[in-house]
Amino acid sequence: MVPAAAVFTGPDDRLLYANGAFTRLFGPRRAGLPARRAFPDPDAYRFLSVLESVRSTGRARQVFGRRRTDPDADAQARRFVYTCTPVTTAEGPGILALAMDTPAESADGRRYETLVKAVAQMVWVKHADGTIEETVPGWERLTGTPRPAGRLDHVYPHVHPRDREGLRAAWEGGTTPDALDVVQSDYRLRVADGTFRHVTTRAVPVDPGEPDTDWIAATVDVEDSWNRRLRDRLMVKVADAASESLPEAFAEVVQVIVPELADYCLVLLLSYDEWPPPDHAEVTARRVATAGRPGLPAPPALRGQSLPVRGELRELLVRRVPRTFPLSPAGPVPPGLVPAVTERWLAAAKATSMTLIPLAVDDIVLGYAVTVTCGDTPTPGTREVSLLREVLHQAQRPIRKVLDLQQARRIALGLQRAHLTDPPSVPGVVLAARYQPAGSDSEIGGDWYDAFTLPDDTLVLDIGDVGGHDLNAATAMTQMRSMLRALAYAGGPDATPADVLGRLDETAEGLATAAFATAVHATLHRRADGTRRFTWSNAGHPPPLLIPAHGDAHYLDAPADLPLCVLPGPGRATHTHTLHPGDTLLLYTDGLVETPSASLDTGLSRLAHEATLRRREPLPDLLRVLQGLSDQRDDTAMLALHVEPVT
Repeated sequence: MVPAAAVFTGPDDRLLYANGAFTRLFGPRRAGLPARRAFPDPDAYRFLSVLESVRSTGRARQVFGRRRTDPDADAQARRFVYTCTPVTTAEGPGILALAMDTPAESADGRRYETLVKAVAQMVWVKHADGTIEETVPGWERLTGTPRPAGRLDHVYPHVHPRDREGLRAAWEGGTTPDALDVVQSDYRLRVADGTFRHVTTRAVPVDPGEPDTDWIAATVDVEDSWNRRLRDRLMVKVADAASESLPEAFAEVVQVIVPELADYCLVLLLSYDEWPPPDHAEVTARRVATAGRPGLPAPPALRGQSLPVRGELRELLVRRVPRTFPLSPAGPVPPGLVPAVTERWLAAAKATSMTLIPLAVDDIVLGYAVTVTCGDTPTPGTREVSLLREVLHQAQRPIRKVLDLQQARRIALGLQRAHLTDPPSVPGVVLAARYQPAGSDSEIGGDWYDAFTLPDDTLVLDIGDVGGHDLNAATAMTQMRSMLRALAYAGGPDATPADVLGRLDETAEGLATAAFATAVHATLHRRADGTRRFTWSNAGHPPPLLIPAHGDAHYLDAPADLPLCVLPGPGRATHTHTLHPGDTLLLYTDGLVETPSASLDTGLSRLAHEATLRRREPLPDLLRVLQGLSDQRDDTAMLALHVEPVT
């Protein structure tokens, strides 16, 4: 028996086609009309609601119903079952409705067969004995191979290797007597040109619950819609990346690509900021992010491995055009494209192809991505490479944010270094200073130091830290440093450190220079006996560290006053300590002693202990060693002085 068949398309479910069996079962229906106009019958509401559900959800529906050809003769109502399945028509997405009259005495009436050549799909039947039969030819047209005969096992060799078990489980586990609903499986099928396309198969039982029922299945090519959904999903993931450095940003990108689009992905960044670089420039590419799918050898650790950008690789980056290199599991990797550690991994993973995709933001080539297929994964075609390029292009948005932040950081660091000048030469005293930016590309600190002499040769020493980790903090730092220097110079040797910090607090508050800052302002005067009078005032800053010529290092623990820019006009104190020949004094910022994993007291103890052990080191070497105590989360500034022995 030929089932009733109709095809609908468009947002209003316009009737595109109806066969004769459909007309006999439901009466004449005018093609071209929306479903609600083509089916005005009072009892058609259920059918119309099913169409709307299938169109909105994309999932097939099966419904049992009755149709009364004579409204006054309910006993003559004809029972039927119909299935509505999403399909692709020549006019776009549509719905295939199959209906079968099911009188109890008609065994043939319990089988779905149809002639729906108006849609691009295959329809086939799995019989109770496990054999399959194609009722609407389409296999050969799609796959370019003869129609498989016999059992489903003849289909599996044409299915993507990684989709076979899922398809087998869905089909063999779903088409059982206990299955009452639609069985659906999405998988990749090898088509006539040798590539794989995504298809979906939906199957329904003719007699639900019957142990010997036939199953009818419709297979539809969904490659275009699958790509749209995948692209949209990946685009959202990439756009949501919220990293603060280029390696972190690309680490998120490679996790999006694997395993959806590749078995393995590697990103390498160039060492040169300008593009194209001069011909004589030595440019290298460094591994910064990698990801591999489960089942492959673990990717090599990221340890800064790099390679020179020359020859074919340089030409590829200049042209900005992706290129796929077929690989032989037993053969060598084309030289000069990836670091040696990656070449060894490709051999161990039995890679079958490698695609290089330049990474560019605006007019700057940042580096390139390497995507790899392994084992039975097909080599990417034009369509797959195009999607890869689109996903990587979408990453421009979060990467541009990182680049803007890095540019701001470079400006801030340049601003800081321009102000953090070398200490002056002072007879009888050795001075050294060091500034270390935070390890994160996103951190822009507000730490500073300063050292200069007044007209009477009094040495002025400053160390400070403006709250915040952005360009505003760096700008406020330069202003605070400049104001403190000017106020100290204008006050002269008679102004106490407390007076100078008090004036700085008032000025910064009045000009709204910073919201919060700490500082130590100090002076050093030479005495006739060769000692030095160290005088200081502390505005909420870590205490100075004294490393005496003999004995353990310890802190000058005079009470600290309130930080700057907190409360206008607080009283500030000046403290004094005598430095003897051979003594060393260290001023520093909190980034040297504060870490999330330990208390401040622990950090201070570590600094004093290490300073004691290294007291004999020249000042530049001492500062370099002490810098190693920092976890690099925050920037640090250090200013040290050593009183030379009297000769």
